[in-house]
Amino acid sequence: MSQGPLANIAKLVDATTHRISSYDRSGGNGDNIPIPAGTTVTLAEMDHPGIVTHIWCTFHHDDPDSRRNLILRMYWDDQEHPSVEAPIGEFFGQGWGTRYVYQTLPLAATPVEGRSLVSYFPMPFHKNARITLENDSDIDVKHFYYYIDYEKHPSIPDDVACFHAWYHQESTQPEDGTGKENEWEVFGKFQNNPSDANNYVFCELEGRGHFVGVNYFIQSDTPIWYGEGDDMFLVDGEPWPGSAHGTGTEDYFNQSWCPDEVFIHPYFGTARAPGKGNDSPRYGWLGRTHVYRFHFEDPIRFKKSLRASIEHGHANCLALDLCSVAYWYQTLPSKPFPPLPTREERKPKPEFGAVDMHRLRCKARGTD
Repeated sequence: MSQGPLANIAKLVDATTHRISSYDRSGGNGDNIPIPAGTTVTLAEMDHPGIVTHIWCTFHHDDPDSRRNLILRMYWDDQEHPSVEAPIGEFFGQGWGTRYVYQTLPLAATPVEGRSLVSYFPMPFHKNARITLENDSDIDVKHFYYYIDYEKHPSIPDDVACFHAWYHQESTQPEDGTGKENEWEVFGKFQNNPSDANNYVFCELEGRGHFVGVNYFIQSDTPIWYGEGDDMFLVDGEPWPGSAHGTGTEDYFNQSWCPDEVFIHPYFGTARAPGKGNDSPRYGWLGRTHVYRFHFEDPIRFKKSLRASIEHGHANCLALDLCSVAYWYQTLPSKPFPPLPTREERKPKPEFGAVDMHRLRCKARGTD
């Protein structure tokens, strides 16, 4: 049976369509809600079987890190812990608290300047659902506009899994035994890495389901190529190398030969590259890169567990500031997520640019 996006568009369904939004209940044009600093609001609550089909939102918030400090959570079927927990920016596909246009099949950030955020991920629930947004900042959100479109169904089949998404971040260090960065054997012979033990982890799951994609955000303080690290998927507790082992970061994201250009495809691409349509410097791969891949035609299926990870450079040889949001469907109950990083821990690090490199060079030469 086809799983493409238009496969079932002609099929008649026993369901009704509904929307929860921020429209002005008085009939006026104040179609938004405030979110005071330090509070959590419930955006939607549904007490019946159904499917969230579409989410759109935009907001005005004077916090410069608002896209990192507004935390989106979703709860399904009376589970106490969330199945979705992520900063609003990274969930929809914008990194580092910044705004830029981005478009994929399930997610988009749209004009003006990427200020509207859109999801078309189907999010089924068997009994009930709750979607919340936390303002983890010291500044009020003055205006938050949103749509949440959903369907009511008599029931949802038992073989339909629930949507999940998890935010992770890590500042990596070289793990090849020397403690020094290396790539392309520029600084010495490569080490081997017959393990996934020190990889950057996209997600580590228990239950039955399928992995459907990831937004991956890389910040590098060096112009050296970041992407020789292999992707690794260990299914149902299998040992390394597992049943789905890749050959390099850009290969996993369906690209090749160390790309440094913006390329947008519905299923995969590079939404941001250093010095390409943004304020990052253009000096090798110094700066910020955002790549993504969705497995809609080739989901990674698991029956008991999944560990999805990627090396940070070959043999985990690079120091990088990484974050990601992984997306998957699985049965409930799902394993609780680790604690979300604190506001201070989530604060994006400044970009290290060409001028900073020049200053370090001058310091090394004693001419600073």
